[in-house]
Amino acid sequence: MANADSRVQAGAATQAGTRPSAAPGENSGALGGKTTIEDAVVTKIAGIAAREVSGVYALGGGAARMVGAIREALNTTDLGQGISVDVGEEQVAVDVTIVAEYPVSLQKVADDVRQAIYRAMEDLVGMEVTEVNVTVNDVHIPSDDDDEQPEARVR
Repeated sequence: MANADSRVQAGAATQAGTRPSAAPGENSGALGGKTTIEDAVVTKIAGIAAREVSGVYALGGGAARMVGAIREALNTTDLGQGISVDVGEEQVAVDVTIVAEYPVSLQKVADDVRQAIYRAMEDLVGMEVTEVNVTVNDVHIPSDDDDEQPEARVR
């Protein structure tokens, strides 16, 4: 749970009276008020953006994926799994850990994840992204999913 000190004041650099359709820093003058976007929301949006990238098999490291498998069995999903955000007043930095599909270019999938998160943060959250660090934790090989039992070595 985010505390008051780590919450984002979306549009904090804008004057009171901005509305959602106004670009950051522009004053539409139509509506007053303040919008607060919690860290958990920023994390979830980054997770959704990363999962939509072709070549990403899963998010998170080994322990996070084990917890994710349990959640999946219970029909719940942690969309922020594998995502860590550092949110400031007007900027956000994101760390994401992925498992890539084999045989994708790891550099390309990392760049695509980075681009998707930048776009989501700027378009949906309205914050400037300072960096997106991508860690490729593992490579998923489709043959690992085969449920075939190995043939007996002795008959």
